[in-house]
Amino acid sequence: MTIFKNRFQLMAKRYLILSLFLILSTQIKAQQYGLFNTKTLFDAFENPAQKAFVLDSSRQYASNFLLPYFGLNAANKGASNLSLRTYINDKVYKTTGIPVDNGRNQAYQNSNIYLFTFRIFKSYKDHQELGFSWQMRSDAFADYTNATLVAFDDFKKFDKSMSNPFNGNGYGQSYHQFSMNYRENVSKQLAFGVKMSLLSGITYNKIDITSSNIQFDQNQGQLTVNVGGTYQSNFLRAKELNTNTLIPDFKNPGLSVGFGTTYTSKTGYFLMGSVKDLGFIRWNKNSHSIAVPAGQDITIQPGENSNTLQRRLEELFTSNDQRKGFYTATNAKLDLLVSKRFDFYTPNFIVSKNIWNKGGDIALVNNFAYNEFSVSLSPIYNLNGFMMLGTQAKYQTPNFEFFLGSDNVLKSAKYKQQPDLTNNSYAGASVYMGIGIKFGNTVEHPQNSSYMPGVGDDLDKKGFFAKLFGVFKKKK
Repeated sequence: MTIFKNRFQLMAKRYLILSLFLILSTQIKAQQYGLFNTKTLFDAFENPAQKAFVLDSSRQYASNFLLPYFGLNAANKGASNLSLRTYINDKVYKTTGIPVDNGRNQAYQNSNIYLFTFRIFKSYKDHQELGFSWQMRSDAFADYTNATLVAFDDFKKFDKSMSNPFNGNGYGQSYHQFSMNYRENVSKQLAFGVKMSLLSGITYNKIDITSSNIQFDQNQGQLTVNVGGTYQSNFLRAKELNTNTLIPDFKNPGLSVGFGTTYTSKTGYFLMGSVKDLGFIRWNKNSHSIAVPAGQDITIQPGENSNTLQRRLEELFTSNDQRKGFYTATNAKLDLLVSKRFDFYTPNFIVSKNIWNKGGDIALVNNFAYNEFSVSLSPIYNLNGFMMLGTQAKYQTPNFEFFLGSDNVLKSAKYKQQPDLTNNSYAGASVYMGIGIKFGNTVEHPQNSSYMPGVGDDLDKKGFFAKLFGVFKKKK
């Protein structure tokens, strides 16, 4: 808890820079493409139509029992990699060597940490499964200039007038997600699933600098800065946050829904599609909405430093603060997968695209299996313009699973190396792992068991999706 508290305090104190720099080192990402089409608990909860149980082998209940089930991943593109890496490695904010110009930097991330999962094999008929989960999620994006980083390190490096040096935007959102999953087979080849969630917002920050200007007086060494833009957040200062901030209290409630389908062709091709986390959060009436009109000058004298600049910018923003609630969308995604098994080798072609926000991935997951063990190698192209290489090791039986992997193994291994200072360089780090256990009665085929969930019930009883789609059938 202390780690999270210190993180939130740091974010609050530097809220103007939050989406422009510090967000890069505090936020995480996780997609774990190597787990798609593996019938692990993660796969079943992330892709609602997927199965987690195997007839005649699996036991009736599954859970992670609060054991590790997480993914950590981040990527940053641009000359700011120097500042990012020195901050991560040495806890020093440094911009030496970064050009004082409008060169762009981008950062992209989202996180998905399953704190608890519980899944039930509900019925043999239509292979119905019901699941419940508690997650913590976050999403972030930042687009910012080299000049923004330099200004908060040493504004004396500015030796000329500049137009739009601080123009950029960024956001960060984190929340709890309490979900119910349900899936069933509509036919032997087709299945549908749905995931309905209740959300509790933790933190939200969004900044958009639309105009900025620097006037430098060479004779007096005086710097005049003006900015215009907007800022929204559910907190403004560190004193508004404490360890209780992490406890879900539904003061910032929300809803989301996800749904998906799978289809297995007679020739062995497996198709899967999912829409994930389509929803919203309403941040409470004590949240902050700030609009700063352009043209309000801040003058920095030669004897003053960057702390003075930061303080006066904060004062400028807080003087325009309004307390009111607002709505934000969750970072919904569209995932598509095509796969076919060839003995021990299974390739999976995946396209994942953010629906509302910028970004997405195209991945080719090459999975190689031998008995209960498997490894995968996954080249991934991020739609923001960089390549990643993922790898994963997995041990999986019908009643136990353990996996460890990375979506960006090469960059993770080299994160301590100093990058070049071009705007095309990028840094990244990634690791994920999880454990799942099944227990209870074995879900045996009815021919092998005296009792099976769903066997012996009303023969005309239909599943939820069978009833739903039955409405559209024409009566003879």
